[in-house]
Amino acid sequence: MPAIKIQNLVKRYSEVTAVDGVSLEIPDGEVFGLLGPNGAGKTTLISMLATLVKPTSGTALVAGRDIRTESLEVRRNIGIVFQEPSVDDLLTGRENLYLHSMLYGVPRREIRPKIETMLGLVNLADRADSLVKTYSGGMRRRLEIARGLIHGPKILFLDEPTLGLDPASRKAVWTHIRELKETHNTTIILTTHYMEEADSLADRIAIINKGKIIELDTPAALKKKVGQDLVFLKGDINEAAVRALPFVDSVQRGDGRFTISMENAGANLQALLNAGGRIEEVEVRRVTLDDVFLKFAGQQISEDAEEHSESIFERIAVNKTQGK
Repeated sequence: MPAIKIQNLVKRYSEVTAVDGVSLEIPDGEVFGLLGPNGAGKTTLISMLATLVKPTSGTALVAGRDIRTESLEVRRNIGIVFQEPSVDDLLTGRENLYLHSMLYGVPRREIRPKIETMLGLVNLADRADSLVKTYSGGMRRRLEIARGLIHGPKILFLDEPTLGLDPASRKAVWTHIRELKETHNTTIILTTHYMEEADSLADRIAIINKGKIIELDTPAALKKKVGQDLVFLKGDINEAAVRALPFVDSVQRGDGRFTISMENAGANLQALLNAGGRIEEVEVRRVTLDDVFLKFAGQQISEDAEEHSESIFERIAVNKTQGK
C-alpha cells in the first residue's frame, strides 16, 4: 500500500476551486516535491491530507487511513513542519520536544531516549538545554523537524521548511532531510519555492497550478522535457534555419532574443552559430527546474486559485481550541 493515495480530491471555497480533482499516489520512503505559484493549491492540498481541512469531494488514504473517517489515526501517523516558526522561545530545545511528546501520547518511558535520538539526528545535542530564543534560524528549523518526528510518524509534511534561512542553514536542513530518508525511510512531502531545493531533495516532483497537477515526474525527466541545454541568441537570427537543425528541440522568441532548447550544446554550438545568422550575443546554460516551472506553469503567477487565508498553524490552533 502506498504511503498516500489520493482520488479525485476537490476543495472549493465559494466560487474558488482551490484543489481541482487531484489524483496521486506516493510510495513509502519517497521525498515528494510539490511546486506551484502562490495560490496554486499546495497548502490546501496538504491541509486536507493532514485532516485540517475537509475536502469538498473525493478522498485520500494517508498511512492507510481515510482522511474523512479516520482523522485521528491519520494525525497519529503524520508530522508537520510549518512555514511559520512554532517552537516555544521560552523553553529549551529539550523542553519543546518533551512537551510535544506528551501532547502526542508518547509512552513516558520512551520520551527521554526518543528526545536524545532526535537531538542527535538534527545535531542539536550540545544546545539541547539552551533556550530556543538563543537559537539561530537554522537551529530552530532543525528543532522543528525533530519535533515533527518525535512521535515516530510515517509521513512528514514540510511546508517551506527553509523559508527565510541563509544558504548555509538551508544546506544544513537539506542534509537532515536526506538523513531522514536514508535512516528512517520516512515519506516526506515537501513544498518549496526554491527550485534547487526540490531538484536536490525530491525523488519526484508535481507541478500544481490552478488546483490541478499539470506535470509529474522525476526532476531529471522534467528537465529533459524542456531540453538538455538552453542557448540564448540576440541579433538578426535566421529562425527557419535554426529550427531545421536536427539537434534543436524548440525555438522561442521573447524579450528581444531567441531561446533555443537543444541537445549537447558543447558539441553542437558551433553548428548552431553557423546557421544562426548575424549573432550579437550568445549565452549557454543547462536547463534548471526554473525553466521547467516557467514552461509548464507559465510566467504569470496565478491568482485564480487563491488559497484560504489561514495558515496550517492557525488551523491547528483553531482545531485544538475546538477539541477536534
